[in-house]
Amino acid sequence: MKPTFPTHLLLMLTTLLCLVTIRVSAQNHTVAGSFYPADKGELESELSSLFATAKPVQFEGPVQSLIVPHAGFDFSGMVTASGFKSIATNAQYKNVFILASSQKNSFKGISVYNAGNYITPLGEAKVNRDIAMALINNNVGIDFNEQAHKNEHLIEVQIPFIQYRFENTPIVPILLGSSSLASARDLAAALVPYYTPENLFIISSNFSQYPTYEDALHIDAITGAAIFKNDPEHFYNTLRKNSAASVPNLSTSVNGWSSIMTMLYLSSRREDLTISPILYQNSGDVAAGNKERVIGYWAIAGHIIQQQPAAFTLNAAEKLSLLEIARNTLELFINKGELASVPESSISKAMDQPSGVYVSLYMGERLRGQIGNFSLSNPLYLSVQEMTLAAAVSDQRFASVESSDLEYIQIEISVLTPLQQINSLKEFQLGKHGIYMMKDGKSGTYLPQVSSQMEWSAEELMGHCAKDILGIDWEGWKEAQLYIFEATVFGEEQRR
Repeated sequence: MKPTFPTHLLLMLTTLLCLVTIRVSAQNHTVAGSFYPADKGELESELSSLFATAKPVQFEGPVQSLIVPHAGFDFSGMVTASGFKSIATNAQYKNVFILASSQKNSFKGISVYNAGNYITPLGEAKVNRDIAMALINNNVGIDFNEQAHKNEHLIEVQIPFIQYRFENTPIVPILLGSSSLASARDLAAALVPYYTPENLFIISSNFSQYPTYEDALHIDAITGAAIFKNDPEHFYNTLRKNSAASVPNLSTSVNGWSSIMTMLYLSSRREDLTISPILYQNSGDVAAGNKERVIGYWAIAGHIIQQQPAAFTLNAAEKLSLLEIARNTLELFINKGELASVPESSISKAMDQPSGVYVSLYMGERLRGQIGNFSLSNPLYLSVQEMTLAAAVSDQRFASVESSDLEYIQIEISVLTPLQQINSLKEFQLGKHGIYMMKDGKSGTYLPQVSSQMEWSAEELMGHCAKDILGIDWEGWKEAQLYIFEATVFGEEQRR
């Protein structure tokens, strides 16, 4: 006969567990009634009104990340709603990660909330504790700091928008305690496996704090432009310049800068992603706002690029012109240290279109330098100039090109199509496709012509890319993110 647990003790234990669960999961419910309505019906009505009057931007590709403010709904709710409404209505995510830089509780490192669920007037928001525990257990400097999450509204104010827009999608709340580049880099490295289209990343941050209305417009425009470049170093340098500008009463140009740095460390690794503005306002734009002392609010999206802005082909004359631009750029810079100008009359419509490009320098059959990128930010002819110089002096595998090398060098240009993610090697066509591979924060590529030059099979190409370029295991490509692209390849005749 099995022993029975005393009924009164079982009831007492159950009650105690329920009390503990309620205490832990409700401890972050702190600003309902001040930042947003505490009544469920009133909150639903306000969210409905904000989404009805929001000013969204439609993006061709899925939204991967979203920077939105964390002020009271009366002040920044329109900006936040515009951000969330810019996500396609049919978009679905497995998890929503919420990143914020702690303001009220100073602590060392990074805290991931894993002690229950968040509660708002709309109900319970489930925390994905499996992911939270994986982040804590697998990364030095990441823990759960219960005190850090108490009375901190930065994450809480985002949750009603998430509940309203995505209902029961689990969340992963993360606070950065120390505003440092090291913390941002460490967190980004830990989040790389999760920074995929199946998850949404919300960055909770306000912008300029306490300048005048006009000064806020100016400083927030500068900061926003720095984020749009998707370059963490440029963003950080911009913050330093903002600080040195001595704008009256400006306490900070971004109070969540370390969280935004984390996002940029992630997004800048993704060649298929760009960052675009949605809406800017500041507290001086609302009826209750004081224009002498304002806080800036940006909604900014990181979204996936699905198609090249304008498809084009190059004719023989345009290919020859691009090779001449590359040759003139190379020789003038190496011989005189000057950048060659390109006559406007020689730039065709196709050459002025943005495109990814690789430039390869050869001496006979031997590679002498090769650098490129998939960026769609510059016109093709400018990218050719930039990559020509980079291949000549910045490819660390080779010494810089010298004047005596020029007569022996042949230039090859590979104009690239946009990246397209694949899920199986069956989607890869040897000789037609190049491969771009990402894993554990590392990335590398092989151009389509490499397989022919090396006489590799598709599996060998993947293995070499994983081992030789990324520095991971030979079969690491099987767990990597894989992207394919095509290239229009043309070059000079062998010179010697």
